[in-house]
Amino acid sequence: MSEKTPHQNTTFTIDPAAQGPSTAHGYLALPQSGTGPGVIVIQEWWGLTDHIKDVADRLAAEGFVALAPDLYGGSITHDGEEAGEMMSRLPAEEGARLLAGATDHLLSLEAVSSKSVGAIGFCMGGGFVLAMAAQQGDKVSAAVPFYGVGQGVPESYNGVTAAVQGHYAEHDQNYPVEKAREQEEQIRAESGAEVTYHYYDAGHAFHNDENPLGTYDPEKAQLAWDRAVTFLKERIG
Repeated sequence: MSEKTPHQNTTFTIDPAAQGPSTAHGYLALPQSGTGPGVIVIQEWWGLTDHIKDVADRLAAEGFVALAPDLYGGSITHDGEEAGEMMSRLPAEEGARLLAGATDHLLSLEAVSSKSVGAIGFCMGGGFVLAMAAQQGDKVSAAVPFYGVGQGVPESYNGVTAAVQGHYAEHDQNYPVEKAREQEEQIRAESGAEVTYHYYDAGHAFHNDENPLGTYDPEKAQLAWDRAVTFLKERIG
């Protein structure tokens, strides 16, 4: 699929008034048509891996302009302990600042036909999807967290205006399903936004076909993916 999808590495500006780097990098995938609605793709704790780039390519094949920002500045791992350490070194505020820059950059591209973006993320990235929805207001019209965990998960969802579609596992050792159900109700109660959560007879990271945890479930992954793509097409404005 990536061979048929125009893609490139890209650099964008992040808030120069804040502490930290003023630029960041990412992976940009364009649809064959050259234009489409914008979607931010947010990595798992492993980094900007080939799997996440493939997710961006798959979205481009569906007609989206997909940007996967590199939250780790080029670092990638396939070791769980190292991934946890890398995630712990990314403060929630820094992740939010980088994603805000990615959102503004995506919306500035001539290729992007939408006035808002969608956001889809996995594991740590799922947590940051919810943070984006809470912090970016009307710039984010569709938020799709897959088993979101980590420091990005916000304490309050008062700022969420985006429609939210969650994908969570009933046998998730990283984020118990009871917590996911509580999160669903909290978002609905605090934001008043449209919230739909789907629960799967699967384990954490069931969508990741690189299968780092041995929990990949192709059937559940395809079902969740089809739901997510349809949702993004319907909700990004």
